Amino acid sequence: MNIKQGLKPESLPILLITLMVMTRFHHFGDVLHLPDASLAVFFFAGFYRKKALLGFLLGLAALIDFIAIKNGTSGWCVTPAYVFLIPTYATLWFAGRIAARFNTGKESDLVKSLGLLMLSASMAFVISNASFYAFSGKFDALAMADYVAEIQQYFMPYVGSTLVYGIVGWAVVKLFKALPAFLSNRKAV
Repeated sequence: MNIKQGLKPESLPILLITLMVMTRFHHFGDVLHLPDASLAVFFFAGFYRKKALLGFLLGLAALIDFIAIKNGTSGWCVTPAYVFLIPTYATLWFAGRIAARFNTGKESDLVKSLGLLMLSASMAFVISNASFYAFSGKFDALAMADYVAEIQQYFMPYVGSTLVYGIVGWAVVKLFKALPAFLSNRKAV
C-alpha cells in the first residue's frame, strides 16, 4: 500500500481492524503488549461514517474475545453485562461521527476532537463499569461506593491509552498528508 492508497477512506477499515486484532487481547498492555485500542478504533470508525463498520467491529470484538477465552484468557468479564459493550463502543463511534465535523486540520479542531474523545471514553468507562456492577452478578455483596473506590484506579489507563491512540492516529494522518508535498519538494531540489 503506497501513501496515496493509505490516505483513501477505503483503507481506514483495514487499518482499524488490524489495530483491534493486534491489541484487543490485553486491556492495559504490559512490557510485551500494547494496550487495547478498541475504544480509539471505534472513535476513528465514526469518522468513516459507515454504519456497517460499527456492526462489523462489534462482531469482531466479540469474536476476538471468544478466541482469546478459548485460548486461555480469563472469561471473568463475560457476563450478562457483556451486552453493554454495545452502547459503550457506540458512544465512541457516535463521538467520532461528531468529531468528523471538525476535520479541517486546524489546531482548534484537533482540540475539539480530543475533547470529544476524552469525554466519550469517560462515558464509556462509566457505561461499562456501571453495567458490570449492576448485571454481572459478581458484586451482590459489595456496596456501589466500594465498587467505585475499587475501579477508579482503572480510569486513567482506560481514558489515557485511548487519548494516546487518538493523538498518535492524528499525528500519523498529518504526517501522511504532509509526506507527498515533502517528497515532491525534495525531488525539485
